[in-house]
Amino acid sequence: MKIKVLLVDDHDIVRTGIRMVVEKMADIHIVGEATNGQEAIDKALDLKPDVVLMDINMPRISGLEATRQITQSDPYIRIIILTIHAQNPYPKQLLDAGAIGYLTKGCAADELEHAIRQVYAGQRYVGADIAQQMALSMLPGGKNDSPFDVLGDREIEVVMLLVRGKKAKQIGAILDLKEKTVATYKYRILEKLDVNNEVQLTHLAIRHGLIEAKEVD
Repeated sequence: MKIKVLLVDDHDIVRTGIRMVVEKMADIHIVGEATNGQEAIDKALDLKPDVVLMDINMPRISGLEATRQITQSDPYIRIIILTIHAQNPYPKQLLDAGAIGYLTKGCAADELEHAIRQVYAGQRYVGADIAQQMALSMLPGGKNDSPFDVLGDREIEVVMLLVRGKKAKQIGAILDLKEKTVATYKYRILEKLDVNNEVQLTHLAIRHGLIEAKEVD
């Protein structure tokens, strides 16, 4: 029996590269691709893949929210997060959201294959470089320099939509929250991060790797 994989990334060239690597793996088959979080949710629930390779930063709905919705709807779908940087500011939030794998996109093909097989078996897998960063951040005196560590996973999700230019009403529709609740989240986020407005918030998010500058509307 082949392991069915759904590939999620908004960049065509990235999906092509990963697909070429995965297609060389015995007994592992890509059953579909998605280019944004909403499409990932729809295809995951329709195609019922065994494993989802999920990018974090995507349009419409991010990998964080897509991961949460997929795992809540079908806990048998295993999700591996793919990120550009080992120092990504929110591995814990993503793992808490239901992902059981976490890799950088620059990982070796054999590590990707090992991760797919391990999460398919229901076991958690975190890439060595990411695990090292997480371990260092928990040592006495060690810290992750990201100010976003003070935010909860829902606050992170609101941040990612705010810096993409989404308004409170749009964010509420995406996250199934009341517009007033989104406004409260926004106020708390600005206060916790000690920034005055969304422009400063966006600059902070770019500086600490939460998003890339090209992703900002």
